[in-house]
Parts: sequence; structure tokens; C-alpha cells
Amino acid sequence: MPRKAFRGDITDVPGIRVGQATDERALTGCTVVLCEGGATVGVAVRGGAPGSRETDLCRPAHPLVSQAHAVLLAGGSAFGLAAADGVMRYLEERGIGYDTGVARVPIVPAAILFDLAVGDPAVRPDAAMGYAACQAASDGPVAEGNVGAGAGATVGKLLGMARCMKGGLGTASVALGGGLVVGAVVAVNALGDVVDPRSGRIIAGTRAPLGPGLADTLALMRRLLGRAALAFSHTVIGVVATNAALDVPQANFVASMAHDGIARTIRPAHTLLDGDTLFCLATGRRRADVSLVGAYAAEVVAEAIVRGVRAARSVAGIPAASDLEAAGP
Repeated sequence: MPRKAFRGDITDVPGIRVGQATDERALTGCTVVLCEGGATVGVAVRGGAPGSRETDLCRPAHPLVSQAHAVLLAGGSAFGLAAADGVMRYLEERGIGYDTGVARVPIVPAAILFDLAVGDPAVRPDAAMGYAACQAASDGPVAEGNVGAGAGATVGKLLGMARCMKGGLGTASVALGGGLVVGAVVAVNALGDVVDPRSGRIIAGTRAPLGPGLADTLALMRRLLGRAALAFSHTVIGVVATNAALDVPQANFVASMAHDGIARTIRPAHTLLDGDTLFCLATGRRRADVSLVGAYAAEVVAEAIVRGVRAARSVAGIPAASDLEAAGP
């Protein structure tokens, strides 16, 4: 069988497939990362407003179950966690899950983001959407921008939704030699601005209160001293995957290091109103230095964030980074 071409997607990691389901009218959706063969799982949660499922199971303090069979990323706020039920049904139908002796129970950690202020708040990802995302899964190219969990994502919300910009879903990967691969997929829905770490330039974020241009959220916070319109929740959620052989403590360490990628590209990151959550899936048996894997996990998370925002398109009157770039300086 010929070797698959390296594309720079999380699906470059052996054993990883990604599927997405999007409601383009309601502007919400979900993204599932499937690892049907099982993958060692870890998690790191930062910020004060997370929405998640099965994160305790991912931590070293709970050693009975060490592998996951999928991770779900979804919009819909806490309602969107229901989409994980559809992922579980898809896996159970295929005999995939933790063997309890009487049934196989698929292990599906999940994280959600708040997108109810965009599109139709009465429509949220549900079990049917989670199942559809699994049916669409492949190890091929991963769509970016206004898809899946990124469909209703927004960034730069210090002044409320009237001055925000469109977020999105992005992916990236890196080959580190010897067959070792690290990849990420991230849905970008932050309170803060998105910064290109190569140039230091804000590419999307809070728009200026008056006139065109960007306000610079960090500077604006200092001037407003908490008087901004902070009515909505936010969150950057994602999955890092690698074919390195990691145990659960190591997978948690990599997930923690991967948050550096958020800090490099989101300003400010991990606020009280962000529930930033990153999972780590380790699918392989390839020996690797954990610090190397974690360092490049941060790199691909940062790249995925920038790619997701640049791939986003304007919706419902909310402009995207591509609109600013097209307008020029």
C-alpha cells in the first residue's frame, strides 16, 4: 500500500480520522476525532468556564481506563455535549469500546464552546449530529473555517458580539523524523484577539468601538477596567494527536504543554470567561521524547488556530480575518 501524502492535517497521525457535521443555517456543528483502535488519552483545562465530559477519566488519578476511542468537539454550549451520545452509538454498533464483560462501552471525552449568540440558539448539536459526524469521518483532508465545531465560533468579544469577528476550525501537523508525527485540530472561539506569532500582528479580534480597524483587546481591557460587555462565554477547544507511545501522565503533560500554543496566538488567553480545553491522543508505539512531543504540540496548536481563523468567512454580519486582509492596510 503506498504511503499517504503528508498534508499538514491532524489526520497525518496514523490511526486518526476526523469527521464533521455542520448546520449552516443555525451556525453550529461538531467535529469528532476518531481513534477506533484506542489511544492513550490526556487532558488539560485552563480558564474559568469549561464545558466538558469525561475529563476526569483522562487524568492519571483514574487509572482503570487509559484509552479513548474518540474525542468530540462541539458548539451549542452545554447542550452540545449530547452529540457525544451519537458518537458512542456509532462506536458501539461497530463493537468498539472498553470491555466491561457484559458490554463494550466507548470512551468519548468531549468539550464544547459557546456559540448560542450566533445563528439560531434553539438549534444545538445533538446525538444525530454526532453520529453524522462519525459517518463522515476519514483520514483525508480536514475542512477548515466555518465547519464543525467552528461553524459559529467567534473571537474578540470584549465589547460584546456587535464588535467581534469570526473564528473557525483549523488543523496542522508536523513530521519530526523517524516516522514521528504530531498534529492538532482546534476550534477557535476566544474572548481575546488572534495574533500571528510569526509577525506579532493581530489578524482577528475586537473591532474598534468607532470606525474601522481593531481595538487590541489587551490594551482595551486596561482602559476599560472591567467595564466591558462580558456577557458571553468563550472557549478554545481542541485535540492534539501523536503516534508516540505515551502513558496517561505523559499524555496529560503533552496536553498541558500544548496550551502554550493558545497563549502564543490568543491575547489574552485562559481568562475567567474562557474554558480552554485541549485533549491529547497517543495512538502509537513509537518511542519519543515527551518534551519534544509537547513542544511541537504547542507549535501545531498555534498553527491550527491561525489557519482556522484565516480560513473563516463572514457570517450574519460578523466579519472575518479574510475581509481585513482583502481590504489591505
